[in-house]
Amino acid sequence: SIYEMFGNECCLSTGEVIKVIGFKINKLIASICENNEVSRVSAKVELPLNFPGLYKVVADKTPYGSIEEITRKVSIGPTRFGHPCFYSPEDIKLSNLTIKNGEQITFNSVEEVNGTMAVNCDVVRNNQSHSFTLPLSQEGKFYECEDDQIYTLKEIAEWKIPKCRNRIVKLSNTLHMWDSSNPLPENFDGCLILTPVYEVQAVMQFRKDIVHILSDLDVEVKDITDCYDISSFLQPLSLEDVFDRTSKEFPMVAEIMEGPSGSQKAYNFLYMGKEIIIYKKYQATRILASEIRSDSPKRHFLIPMSYKGKFKRRPREFPTAYDLEIARSEKEQLHVVATKAFDSPHKELFSVSVGDQFLVQQRQTSEVLYEERKKVIDVFACEQILSDTYKKVLLPMYMEGDFVEVIHDKKQYQLSEICKEFPLPFNVKVSVRDLSVEEDVLAAVPGLQFEEEITDSYLLISSTSSPVESWEIPVYRLNMSVHLVSKEVQTVVPPVTMTTVEEISEEQYYMVRRYENQTLHPPPRPPKKPT
Repeated sequence: SIYEMFGNECCLSTGEVIKVIGFKINKLIASICENNEVSRVSAKVELPLNFPGLYKVVADKTPYGSIEEITRKVSIGPTRFGHPCFYSPEDIKLSNLTIKNGEQITFNSVEEVNGTMAVNCDVVRNNQSHSFTLPLSQEGKFYECEDDQIYTLKEIAEWKIPKCRNRIVKLSNTLHMWDSSNPLPENFDGCLILTPVYEVQAVMQFRKDIVHILSDLDVEVKDITDCYDISSFLQPLSLEDVFDRTSKEFPMVAEIMEGPSGSQKAYNFLYMGKEIIIYKKYQATRILASEIRSDSPKRHFLIPMSYKGKFKRRPREFPTAYDLEIARSEKEQLHVVATKAFDSPHKELFSVSVGDQFLVQQRQTSEVLYEERKKVIDVFACEQILSDTYKKVLLPMYMEGDFVEVIHDKKQYQLSEICKEFPLPFNVKVSVRDLSVEEDVLAAVPGLQFEEEITDSYLLISSTSSPVESWEIPVYRLNMSVHLVSKEVQTVVPPVTMTTVEEISEEQYYMVRRYENQTLHPPPRPPKKPT
């Protein structure tokens, strides 16, 4: 039979030998539950895996009957998503440890221990991690723990939907304005029951691409694994698979089986059938930056340290006196102007008018009279700038006023200079674009906030046909497959390495921040008014 699959004609003839290399969720059927009542489904919609939004996973209330069942149905692997947590309602007595009922058990990996398959686990007690193994034969009731992380739909599909089960999720953040094309109701605040629709990923003997077959395709097949030489098939590898190889295996030659999906213009040169040399794997530094604008959505960028443009400073905004304390540095005195009035309830502290200018000094304590009692509170010492003099004033740390930085520094900075001389976050605009690239996407952005320095995983590659320049490609944001080719490989890395400013989606932005910080903690709250 001839079938049209994702725009590719695929001929499945009688007797055709297919090697199944994986199963993957192709899309999700979402049952919409209003008011978080799972029993009340108002509608069903189809959601692609790239559907925007961040979601919280609701813990599955159905227990697993054994460790073996968990390993069969739940994804356990080396990434941050591959460490599911469970608890047992009863104590589990081991030779050197007793796991108490209700205690959170983290599953890290599955391996053979003394001839028996087991799961490497740990529990945390008093901030101390205790490691142990549980054999797959261990029986009991194991319940999924609550998960306070947020995920994209793609992450949930890959890691958080157990085989043969559905997954209930709650929308945590829509990330985008609602419009009529959105299949979810406007201002939706309920939960979704996600039912996966799978596809089979396979390779065929005389094709160099990966074939995607929907699981509901009506084709009869027979398992011939035990009587067939599967080494005659190509072995597709994702960039993550390549990165997991040991450093000694590099460099290597590979042919692209599937190029990057989506409209990633910077990687147009990576197309199906192209041969590349992969020289090495490594960690590289990027600056995570966001567009400065009051409305959303903002654009987000990962800027390599090799960026050759120059920046000028832009004023920072500080919503409270507490934020002034955080931004204060020894390098230079912070000069701000108030954009919001504040009437102090204490005569000992200063009342601020719009337009007042201050030189920020330091945090200290001060005694104030509050309800006829003296009370010591945190204050911020500043110098008010008057027409011909300076006046020492104290501002309460809890003060909610708006301040804007006054910039006196007109210097143009390289990216490396900013990272060395100033604490992040830091506001800038491009004053001289990067002339080494055809199009500098940062030059058109009116203002940028450098948020933090992150470390990410990259592969260094070049084309086998013209290895005169090499490229850094991100491992976790470029979805492509390759297979290795047995060829003589040039071991000398080309002298010119091309790096690119990567514009990332809002979902990727949250993922990058979460990878860097594990869990995004909110900033500390400013002190409250005395009570």
